[in-house]
Amino acid sequence: MLLDMDGTITRPMLDFPRLKTEMGIGQQPILEALADMEPQRQAHAHAILLRHEDEAAAQSTLNDGCLRLLSLLKQQKVGTALITRNSRSSARTVLARHGLSFGLVITREDGPYKPDPRPLLRACEALGAEPGQTWMVGDGQYDVEAAAAAGIGSIWLSHGQLRAFAAVPWMTVQSLDELADLVQFSSEALDSTAGK
Repeated sequence: MLLDMDGTITRPMLDFPRLKTEMGIGQQPILEALADMEPQRQAHAHAILLRHEDEAAAQSTLNDGCLRLLSLLKQQKVGTALITRNSRSSARTVLARHGLSFGLVITREDGPYKPDPRPLLRACEALGAEPGQTWMVGDGQYDVEAAAAAGIGSIWLSHGQLRAFAAVPWMTVQSLDELADLVQFSSEALDSTAGK
């Protein structure tokens, strides 16, 4: 199972309107706006982004159901990867703060980032998982788009909100607890079938 970080395993950490205002990028996606900047402005804006990410990670809180979901996946020996557009330093902070571990962690420093499908396909290869038998869990548009491009089933974490983007997820859940219920039910159903 592939999981996003900010807004998925953690409660939304970043104040995007404030961050974008401070970076001076309007409504553009942050990483794409950075890539188009001239070097001096880019360095300044990147420093702002890193500061916000590191501060948010240091104060992060896990979403309800996160620990239960990860525990169930571990019990069932399901490989996991964390795939985020955030920095490596903020991902390390979140993992250390909450005592979490994943089979693989992919951040924006590792190359193409969501919505590019390549980080998802790289994670599947590293975990020895077929894309068609893998789920990408995330709360954002880029999670759903990357999964579709990779041939992976997307599970959109809605937090009870209406979807504000065109990409259609394979499945929608309101919380990680709801997803954990599905994982637990599937495991119990397989166990009962195997016992017959």
